[in-house]
Amino acid sequence: MDYRTLNPATEELLQTYPGTKDSEAHSCVEQSIEAFRSCRKTEYRQRATLLQNLADHLESQSETLAELMALEMGKIRAEGIAEIAKCAWCCRHFARTGEEYIKDDPRGSDGSVSFARYEPLGPLLAIMPWNFPFWQFFRFAAPALLAGNSILLKHAPSTPRCAIAIEKIVRDAGFPGHLVQSLFLTNEQVATLIGNPHLRGVTLTGSTNAGRAVAESAGRHLKTMVLELGGSDPFIVLEDADLSEAIQVGVTSRCLNAGQSCIAAKRFLVHQSKLAEFSERFAEVMKKRVAGDPLDPRSDMGPLAREDLRDQLADQVAATVTRGATVLCGGKKPEGTGFYYPATVLLNADPGSPALSEELFGPVAVIVPFTNDREAIQLANATEYGLGASLWTQDLQRANHLLEDLETGNVFVNGMVKSDPRLPFGGAKASGFGRELSREGMREFVNIKTVWIK
Repeated sequence: MDYRTLNPATEELLQTYPGTKDSEAHSCVEQSIEAFRSCRKTEYRQRATLLQNLADHLESQSETLAELMALEMGKIRAEGIAEIAKCAWCCRHFARTGEEYIKDDPRGSDGSVSFARYEPLGPLLAIMPWNFPFWQFFRFAAPALLAGNSILLKHAPSTPRCAIAIEKIVRDAGFPGHLVQSLFLTNEQVATLIGNPHLRGVTLTGSTNAGRAVAESAGRHLKTMVLELGGSDPFIVLEDADLSEAIQVGVTSRCLNAGQSCIAAKRFLVHQSKLAEFSERFAEVMKKRVAGDPLDPRSDMGPLAREDLRDQLADQVAATVTRGATVLCGGKKPEGTGFYYPATVLLNADPGSPALSEELFGPVAVIVPFTNDREAIQLANATEYGLGASLWTQDLQRANHLLEDLETGNVFVNGMVKSDPRLPFGGAKASGFGRELSREGMREFVNIKTVWIK
């Protein structure tokens, strides 16, 4: 299968890359094993220095890499520059704190000395998505490389240039050759690679269906895995919330990356007493979001990354409207070139409609009223997903009580759900398992070895 670079703003095919042959994939695994054996013997401080170098290289190329994302998956330039800055921050965070996360941890026992030691696993497979093509990789790779692992990268078929750029940046930063290798694999080749006895773990960021397929294969071969999957995050607005701030943050969350984010606010649960005001003001702000050329600084959003994604979103909205939802703004697929979709707000959606039962991967918000705290929690949890939730209230004691009942991996009170290198990140239910970032993320792909000495 070929990997293709298709500009979603112009629908122009820019370049095609041939898929990796089975023999080439086998050679890459062998090279990854050798790179791991060499890397694991290096001093931690040496790897930390290389991670600092990697941050410098990312920052120095932020404009170029942002343009690459704009051309390959439609991200507006400002968001691309911010993504690269976040990758550099992540690298620096682990370079400074990673040793603390995985240094020998003394424990009491009946031995003279006992401790937990954290050692690298070996070659890891990273299956990455197109929506944050650099961040999704580096938030996994920074701690994984610092721990001493090697990485085989299977990026999305629509972002081959980003994959090539990642491999080059890591190499240019001074990491050993073959420590990070990009492979253009089919799903069948991925399954074969997961079964390779030399591969020690796999991480996937993607759809829930993709997660199920990878989990089945990885489970069969007893491989360590982390899955970060889809989301239908609730954005809960209580009656005492600061509406102005909630609306501003809510629109930003729903429209960031043209709404193509697993942790974007998608279901806006609003107290009945504030429903009319919130709906009117929220729709007015959404209407002002301009979708256009991602390289034009006047654009608030770029196109969706692929035509099939745009068409699926349009079908989900149409089906929701057919079942009785009201369109407050947007809601129609535009004519012309490019895979654009307007900022859209839906009200009165039927509980079984796609807007409430599926993940909407685009700039579409659905507003749902509730009358009390219990109903708000029931609505928030009425989904197979459990990635994030945003809760808005000025009563922090009330918030603390409510967040205990939210079935999610992340809860942000009076703020937008986001990933942060200092905090563990991951989901519950069909949004996956395992954690990335912080101490918990760094310890996912290590062997926790108990050492007892008398």
